[in-house]
Amino acid sequence: DEDKIGTGLHYLHEEDPTFLVHVDGELSQTIIAGQGELHLLIVTKRLKEKYGVDVDLTEPRIPYKEAIKARVNEIEYKHKKQTGGRGQFGHVYLKIEPLQRGGGFEFVDEVVGGVVPGRFIPAVEKGVIETMQRGVLAGYQIVDVRVTIFDGSYHSVDSDEHSFKIAGAMAFKKGILEAKPVLLEPINEIEVIVPDEYMGDVMGDLSGRRGKISGMESEGSFQKIKALVPMSEIHKYSTILRSMTQGRGVYHTKFNHYEELPREQAEKVIAAKEKAKEEEE
Repeated sequence: DEDKIGTGLHYLHEEDPTFLVHVDGELSQTIIAGQGELHLLIVTKRLKEKYGVDVDLTEPRIPYKEAIKARVNEIEYKHKKQTGGRGQFGHVYLKIEPLQRGGGFEFVDEVVGGVVPGRFIPAVEKGVIETMQRGVLAGYQIVDVRVTIFDGSYHSVDSDEHSFKIAGAMAFKKGILEAKPVLLEPINEIEVIVPDEYMGDVMGDLSGRRGKISGMESEGSFQKIKALVPMSEIHKYSTILRSMTQGRGVYHTKFNHYEELPREQAEKVIAAKEKAKEEEE
C-alpha cells in the first residue's frame, strides 16, 4: 500500500504542481500540502478513485527537538554484567554542556593514561549519538550539546565495544535528565497580506497564536504583516485566514528557527507523547 500511495502521490503532483508532497524521515510521516483543506480532500478522493488506496489525513507531527540549559561536570555510569561465560564491563565519566542554538553536536575525548582504551571511545560516542536520536524527555532528537569523556575504567577480559556503547548511552541519558532538559519548537516566519479593514483582526489572531509581529507595510489598500509564529499554531491557517478576510487574504510561511517551548505547552506535548506510547504498547 505504501508503494501505491507513493506512486499515486507522485503522479498527482505531476498533474497538479500546486499539490506538494514531502517525506519526513525524522518523524516517519508523509506531508502533503495544497491550496487549502478542500484541495487536499479532492486529492485524497482522486487517490482512492484512481489508485484504489484509502488514506487518513491527520495533522502533521511537529518536529520538536530536545536540548539542555545546564552543564553537568561529572556523570558516571558503570555497565557490569556477569553471566556464565565472559561478562560485560564498561565504565565511563562524561561531562555534558549546552551549545549555542544551532551548534549541533560535539564529542570530545579527554581520557588520559589509557584508563579507557582508545578502541572503545568510538563505541561510547555511538551510544551517545543513538540516545540523542531517540531523545530522553519526549522521544525527540537532542541537539546543541557537547559531550566530553574524561575518565573511566575497563576490564581486560570483559570489556568490549558493546559494553562501552551501553555505558555511554546510559551515562548520557542520566546526564540529560540532570541538565535542565527543555523542548524546542520550530518557529515559522509568516507574511500575511490583507485588506486594511481586516488588519486588526488578523494581528489579534496572530498574537493569540503566540505570534510576534515583526513588521508592517502598506501596499495600496492592503497591509503586509510580518510575524514569527510557532509552527504548531498555524496548522489550517489558510482556512482561518479565508474566514477572517472573506477570502481576500493571502499568506506565505517558511521555517525560521527553533526556540524553547514554554513550560505549559511542553508539559502538554510530553503528556501526549506518553499517551501515544502507552496506546502503541
